[in-house]
Amino acid sequence: MNATDRTPADLLRSALAADPGRPLVTFYDDATGERVELSVATFANWVAKTANLLQGDLAAQPGDRLALLLPAHWQSAVWLLACASVGVVADVGGDPAAADIVVSGPDSLDEARACSGERVALALRPLGGRFPQPPEGFADYAVEVPGQGDRFAPFAPVDPEEPALVVAGAELTGAEVVEKARADATDLGLTGPGSRLLSGLPYDTWRGLSAGLYAPLATGGSVVLCRHLDGLDEESLAKRVENERVSATAR
Repeated sequence: MNATDRTPADLLRSALAADPGRPLVTFYDDATGERVELSVATFANWVAKTANLLQGDLAAQPGDRLALLLPAHWQSAVWLLACASVGVVADVGGDPAAADIVVSGPDSLDEARACSGERVALALRPLGGRFPQPPEGFADYAVEVPGQGDRFAPFAPVDPEEPALVVAGAELTGAEVVEKARADATDLGLTGPGSRLLSGLPYDTWRGLSAGLYAPLATGGSVVLCRHLDGLDEESLAKRVENERVSATAR
């Protein structure tokens, strides 16, 4: 945590400087049995590569709109921070027809084709796997991102007072995202560095985004992000809370 952080990308830089080896995002998909753990350093590397893809290959500029048609997933979290790094407005569940770029999961490809700009598709397969057959009209994220640079520098500084995020119809600046995330910490049970929050909330509301990414990042904590958590019985959930050393839950 750094009091001078004004954007989500600032929060990630501070986390990287403080303790790059600690867990940041642990992801479970209870429909597939997948578990992925990303340290701050690994997560930041994915963010840098994705931001380079966004700024370089996709020619995104600050103020551009990106419709993010992805569920609560570790790769969705990466895209949110990549957008923040470039200055692109991440419109979660936004209208592809009104966006400059669309990023889609496998279940929203038809909807995403309404975007007349650049289109990127994610298979959301375990270990970040690619599509067996790339969807026509889309760049396959898993094919495009590995070759990108491991360090990122924006062409223009990101203004914390410019729009950064749209969720459930509400538009927030980068500074507002940071401020709200910090303010949410107590309510979510995040007591400071080392706190570990399990979230089963979707990413389609501010609360889901805050619990599933921004608040843990803003407070030096980490998130256990669970997709399809409703498929887990109470005993299995209790075992996960114990095994992952969870200190708070948001369901």
